[in-house]
Amino acid sequence: MSGQPFRHLPALAGQIRSAAESRLRATDEVLAAWDAEARQRGLGPCWRWSNAALDASRRAVMAHHDGTQDLWIFAYGSLMWDPALHFTEVRRATLAGYQRRFSCKTTIGRGTVDQPGLVVALEPQGGACEGLVFRIDASLADQESQLFWRREMILGSYQPRFLQATTPQGSVRALALLSNPDHASHAAHLNLQETAAIIGRACGSHGTNLEYLRQLAVQLGRLGINDDYVRGLLHQIVDKPLPDPGGSRVPGQPVS
Repeated sequence: MSGQPFRHLPALAGQIRSAAESRLRATDEVLAAWDAEARQRGLGPCWRWSNAALDASRRAVMAHHDGTQDLWIFAYGSLMWDPALHFTEVRRATLAGYQRRFSCKTTIGRGTVDQPGLVVALEPQGGACEGLVFRIDASLADQESQLFWRREMILGSYQPRFLQATTPQGSVRALALLSNPDHASHAAHLNLQETAAIIGRACGSHGTNLEYLRQLAVQLGRLGINDDYVRGLLHQIVDKPLPDPGGSRVPGQPVS
């Protein structure tokens, strides 16, 4: 990561996992390991989109991006602390018209087939979602978007779209992952109590679902983002308040 990527957010230096350290950078070797794990869990050979389907989806969406320009990616969940991307800049960003919701079921990373977990998606519920945008150099956009697609679109659970996001340094056109109401993993019907109950007991190959929620809450706290929905979920599960935002860790939980 060159060009002082944290110049706008120096407090995040050391708090975002590098691409080299990430277990979620979906190289050929990592993808093969995920396939092996899926077989062990009895998910079958069609557990994910094929490489051809992933690439077709990526090319269809990336056709709306000028390949001579840098690529911006909007982060609102685990990408905020583990983007698994080579980026040259990160900014605070706001996406109008959408809300961060735990509305996407997962049966591997943070859950199992018998006990699915939940990860976040962008739901079109008005208001705005605050997060980050990562800037990918144009020379790396093809490579990095392929790895991004393998990680995030492996089940086809999202609808990738280019949307306008606002940042303190100006507006950018960023790739964002919207919820896919037509996908079997979509679970936007859950209320806060039902969502909290699932998160509180689910666990997968990447750890507990609660750890994912805590990591999200901590990163939002570092950025001074007050998300009542995220805080409300954690209250439901642990029945105690979060620490005041400002960079401190949630007691007993690692950041990475």
